[in-house]
Amino acid sequence: MKLIIGNKNYSSWSLRGWLAAKQSGLSFEEITVPMFGKQWYALKSEDGGTQPSHGKVPILWDEEAVVWDSLAILEYLADKVGRDRFWPKDAVARGMARSMVAEMHSSYHALRGECPMNVRKRFEGFTPSEACRQDILRILGLWAEARSRFGSGGPFLFGTFGAADVYFAPVVSRFISYQIPVPGFAAAYMQAVWEHEWLQTWIEASDNEEWVIEQYETIA
Repeated sequence: MKLIIGNKNYSSWSLRGWLAAKQSGLSFEEITVPMFGKQWYALKSEDGGTQPSHGKVPILWDEEAVVWDSLAILEYLADKVGRDRFWPKDAVARGMARSMVAEMHSSYHALRGECPMNVRKRFEGFTPSEACRQDILRILGLWAEARSRFGSGGPFLFGTFGAADVYFAPVVSRFISYQIPVPGFAAAYMQAVWEHEWLQTWIEASDNEEWVIEQYETIA
């Protein structure tokens, strides 16, 4: 398998696809295409297997299969290796985990717009808009419910690391970068995600990247 991703420092969707691939336990080749570079625009105009993605990342190639969109990649890999590797076994917990992942996939536009992912950066003086503040409160509420109802088996949202943590890992990065105040339970969860072996590998690689995208280096 091959996984095409963007810059580790900036590409939140790439992080999700990459974590899903790591969670699968399958071996894969990682190909980085720097966002907004020559390769990026070549990918957007390329004919053939990558065309359906319209130049977006991540993209998973698995022999004849071409899978784009991070959630589609996660579900494709879950089909290959078994869904219990990604989702809670308990049906009620699984229902909530699926709902949280779907909401993360489609919502929180204010948070995304005001707090682009920048793993290396720590921004001073960020003040969220009311819409962004509501996104943050919604996320913290979901984290609190998942942890209190289903988190007894470990430090992650549903105890063990899974699809919900894959999806909220970039939010953890954003909260750290923009120094969002969070309650103690959320800080403990964020620490567990940030210190996860895979996140540490990603963080180290992002620190070593040479690319800088200026539009993501200042608070809008």
